[in-house]
Amino acid sequence: MNPKKLLNLYAHGKRKFQRINLSEANLRNVDLSGADFTHATLNVTNLSGANLSQVNFTHAKLNVARLSGANLTGATLNSASLNVANLIRATLNNAQLQDAQLIHAEIIRADLSRSNLSNSNLQGADLRETLFRETNLSYCNLTECNLRGAFLAESILEQAFLSNADLTRADLRAVNLREADLSQATLTCANLQGADLRGSNLRWTELGGADLRWADLSDAKLSGANLKGADLSGAILVNASLVHTDLGRARLIKVEWAGADLTGAILTGTRLHGVRRAKLTTTNLTCDWLDLSPQGDDSQIYQLTPAQVPEFFQETPPSVEVTVDAPFNIDANLALATIYHQVRQAYPKVEQPPSIRISSRRTYLKFRVESNEDLFLTAFYATLPFQDAAAIERHLLAFLDTLQTRTPHVFSTKKFQQLRQMNLELHRAVKRLQFVHKQKPTLCPPEAMEFLNAPTYTALANSKNKTLDIYHHPDFGKRLLYPSTTLHPAQPDSPKNITLPPLTVLTQFVQDCLWLGGNEQ
Repeated sequence: MNPKKLLNLYAHGKRKFQRINLSEANLRNVDLSGADFTHATLNVTNLSGANLSQVNFTHAKLNVARLSGANLTGATLNSASLNVANLIRATLNNAQLQDAQLIHAEIIRADLSRSNLSNSNLQGADLRETLFRETNLSYCNLTECNLRGAFLAESILEQAFLSNADLTRADLRAVNLREADLSQATLTCANLQGADLRGSNLRWTELGGADLRWADLSDAKLSGANLKGADLSGAILVNASLVHTDLGRARLIKVEWAGADLTGAILTGTRLHGVRRAKLTTTNLTCDWLDLSPQGDDSQIYQLTPAQVPEFFQETPPSVEVTVDAPFNIDANLALATIYHQVRQAYPKVEQPPSIRISSRRTYLKFRVESNEDLFLTAFYATLPFQDAAAIERHLLAFLDTLQTRTPHVFSTKKFQQLRQMNLELHRAVKRLQFVHKQKPTLCPPEAMEFLNAPTYTALANSKNKTLDIYHHPDFGKRLLYPSTTLHPAQPDSPKNITLPPLTVLTQFVQDCLWLGGNEQ
């Protein structure tokens, strides 16, 4: 059938053209919307600028066809063959292209938003700057594709094959790449914020400068990948394989990576604030220095010798534990939540609530601490709800004041500066949070006062798992049928009669807290 006869039949209402052969025909700018070309042969046909919306091309052959600028909105191309076809600037939004063949097709700057291309073969296709908004590309073969600058935000590429693909500067925000194969792909400066990459294969992938903030890379395989300068702030790397991965100068602020394998990895210059360094495999890890500053601005550079690297990356999370000699209840829960909220409002550095463990007799509050240097400060605000708060405050201040005045020669210059800063921050917090003591009676239900007035025991644990008792109420753990008022008279302990642990014990604990690594001055 020649093009003129086809258009005449279409103009008279005919829409079914199954198995028609229109190879090499010129149908440029024609309107064939809604037509049925099932099993049709249109190889090397010119359909540039044509209106093909809602057309059915199921099992059709459109190899080397020209469809540049064509409107294929809502078209059905399931199992169609479009190898080496020209679809530059074509509109294919809401189209169906399941099991289609688009090998080496040119689909530059096309619009495939909300289309379904699952299980299609696009090997070697040119997809530069193409729009794939909320598109289904699951199980697709996209190996060796050019996707530079493509927009794939919120699309589904689960178990897709993207090995050796070029995704430089592609937008992959919130994309589903679960168990996808991205081995040896190029994702330089790509935006992968919030992407789901669980179990994906990223071996030898180029991710330099990529934005992976809040991405989920649990169980991902990143062996040999280049993540130099990448931003992984808040990302999840639990049980990820990072063997021989280059993470130099990468941002790993507040990353979760328990169980990650860092064998042979490079972490020199990595930004590593607020990261738990436990349960990691770090054999032959290379790390000359780190930036542990909260903003990753090189303000807290830690030098490391090769001998210190294993110790640094196997530290346990520091914590503060407050044990209350009373059972927990709903009123106590409300009181603690209310007071800690007030503390948070006045002191934004307070971020995490405690984990609470309850027994029939006692309540255990455990506060995870981001840095060893915040242990004393955390102990202060953690104990503010309790009657023992004033005594604990005096003990904390006495500990740091004693170290600063009696042992300056013991600490290096850098450590002594840190010690002074810790002491200064604690004094500022005490002054800033004085109102909490005054407002406590109005903030808490009367039913909670028995819990808040119970004896407490507070201890610190640093990242080397060394503990230090801060305060132990004299009546903690005692149950007397006939309590005596003379055992512990109601008089406040002053700095003069505060009992400190041995100075050597206190000094060593703080030395560990202020551990800087090599090249101290």
